[in-house]
Amino acid sequence: MMKKKYVLIGTGGRAEFFWGSLARDFKETSELVAFCDVNQTRMDYANRLLEEKYEHSPITTYLAEQFEEMIEKEKPDYVIVTTVDRTHHTYIIKALELGCNVITEKPMTVDEEKCQEIIDTVNRTGKEVRVTFNYRYAPHNTKIRELIRDGVIGEVFSVNFEWALDTQHGADYFRRWHRDKRNSGGLLVHKSTHHFDLVNFWLGTQPETVYANGGLRFYGKENAESRGVTKFYQRAHGSEHAKDDPFAIQLAENDHLKAMYLDAEKEDGYQRDQSVFGEGISIEDTLGVMVQYKNKAILNYSLNAYLPWEGFIISFNGSKGRMEVNVREQSYINSGGEKSDEGAIKEKSIRVLPMFGKPYEVEVVEGKGGHGGGDPVLLQDIFGVPADDEFNRAATHVDGAMSILTGIAGNKSLRTGQAVKVDELIKL
Repeated sequence: MMKKKYVLIGTGGRAEFFWGSLARDFKETSELVAFCDVNQTRMDYANRLLEEKYEHSPITTYLAEQFEEMIEKEKPDYVIVTTVDRTHHTYIIKALELGCNVITEKPMTVDEEKCQEIIDTVNRTGKEVRVTFNYRYAPHNTKIRELIRDGVIGEVFSVNFEWALDTQHGADYFRRWHRDKRNSGGLLVHKSTHHFDLVNFWLGTQPETVYANGGLRFYGKENAESRGVTKFYQRAHGSEHAKDDPFAIQLAENDHLKAMYLDAEKEDGYQRDQSVFGEGISIEDTLGVMVQYKNKAILNYSLNAYLPWEGFIISFNGSKGRMEVNVREQSYINSGGEKSDEGAIKEKSIRVLPMFGKPYEVEVVEGKGGHGGGDPVLLQDIFGVPADDEFNRAATHVDGAMSILTGIAGNKSLRTGQAVKVDELIKL
């Protein structure tokens, strides 16, 4: 069996999830041949981890401007894209045009123009883009799909979906590059793409009309001032004020964060520890979205990024009853701890309430690994020999588009105050 060759661009916080798995678990089927990044220090650290943590030989590194040179020299089958969200489309399109298939971290991109460019390039080249929606593979989320598919509550007419980010995980988006909406599309695109994809996956449909409301209500300097805060700082490192701030992250106290970010600042100036109550935050922390789908189901969705609890609460209302889902997740800081902590399940329940029967609990056995055991199953699906999947969890560029377009339409609705038709944003 010929090994497939992989290169990866963007060696930041999410990248090790992919390259670490290739180096450790898929040596028989895969070969990791090169890193690419804007920052040489960060690539050197990734190579150090490859040797020390994964017992893998160092691989060739290329700076971002050498991307095409890397493709020409290494001749990879797949390019893994884990850069800043706003540059995903750049490398996805270049990789496709140079004859490679692509595996991309979510979100596929951040706006409708970039999304259309990716779709057009896939159609023109005939190459493949896989979007890595690990939440689809979590056993409890797959079970929800199975119950709806099997008609346990009949046809689903409405969904109420509340996602809570706590003051550790939620705050992290306001410290990093995500705080600039031009980089991330805001939380409706960067984070909610997971949730909107789940609804598409669960209901087997696509969004039709989107209306959104919300804003920056908790984070940011103005909000802190209105609550009586008087001591501010630009970043935590070296700040006296940050020492007493529970929202501050101390890069120098975590060896991994120090090596990946603090030691790499000298090259690109990127600061991983900006104050969540500083200037320049252009994303929202409080969001509400209403969606009508092509199958006429409706969604009421909310996202809040400053809560004392992490997880999601969902109710599905159907023609034969109701299903209630409650999942509490482990809070985490990206790259600040063990990968298996990311999305780890602390509590969960799936309760079915038949229209004329007795309510009952549905048992779900969680797997090992991050996101309730979904991460290892996803990695096996993309890097190993994929097994037959009755749930079709592998996500294509169309799935990637349909998930972000709910958020992109939501962003347009936030700007205009009007409901937005998704079909008017792009053409497949």
